Amino acid sequence: MSSSDSEKVTQYIEKHTKWSALLSEIREVLKTTPLLEEVKWGAPSYSFNNKILIGLGAFKNHMGIWFHQGVFLKDKQNKLQNAQEGKTKALRQWRFEENDTIDTELLLSYVEEAIENCKAGKEVKPERKKKAVTVGPILSDALDNDTSLKKAFNALTPGKQREYAEHIASAKREATKVCRLEKIMPMILSGQGLHDKYKNC
Repeated sequence: MSSSDSEKVTQYIEKHTKWSALLSEIREVLKTTPLLEEVKWGAPSYSFNNKILIGLGAFKNHMGIWFHQGVFLKDKQNKLQNAQEGKTKALRQWRFEENDTIDTELLLSYVEEAIENCKAGKEVKPERKKKAVTVGPILSDALDNDTSLKKAFNALTPGKQREYAEHIASAKREATKVCRLEKIMPMILSGQGLHDKYKNC
C-alpha cells in the first residue's frame, strides 16, 4: 500500500461523515488481513494477489461492503445481497443503513473466506462476447495480395475491421464493392477507421 493510497482512503472516510465511524471500523478489520489497501474508481478497495476482493462504498442513504466474488461465500448469516438481481453474477453486497452496527468478528470470517476462495482460484470471469469479423472475398483477396495492407488491417481494432468488412459487403454490385475497396485502402494503411462520408460510394 502506498502512502498516497492510504491518505486517499483516510480522506474518503473523512469526507463521508455520516459513515465515518462505520467505515473506520471496517477498515481496521481489513487492515488486520493480508489484503492490499488501494483506491479504485474513487473508493477504497482491497486486493489479494492482484485481484480485487473487496470494495467499500458510501452513499447518501446507505453504505456497503462489496465482495467481488461474493457468490462463492457461504453467507450462513444471510448478510449478502445481489445488488442487481439477474445482472450481477459474482458481486455481493453487505449493506448498512443509518445506525446499523457491524459484527467485526463476523466480517473478519467473511473476509478470510474470500481470501481462501481467491487462493483456491474461485472466480466468475466476465463473459466477453466477441463478434467474429467476417471478411468477404474481395477484401480477403486484397489482404492476401498485399502484405502491408494485411498487416495494417490486422492492427486495427475488431470494431474497425468489422466496419470496413461490412462497408464492402453491403454494396450490391461488384463494381461498387471494388470502388469501396479502392477508397478505403489508403485509410486502412494509415490506421484510420471508416468515416461516414465514405459509406455512400
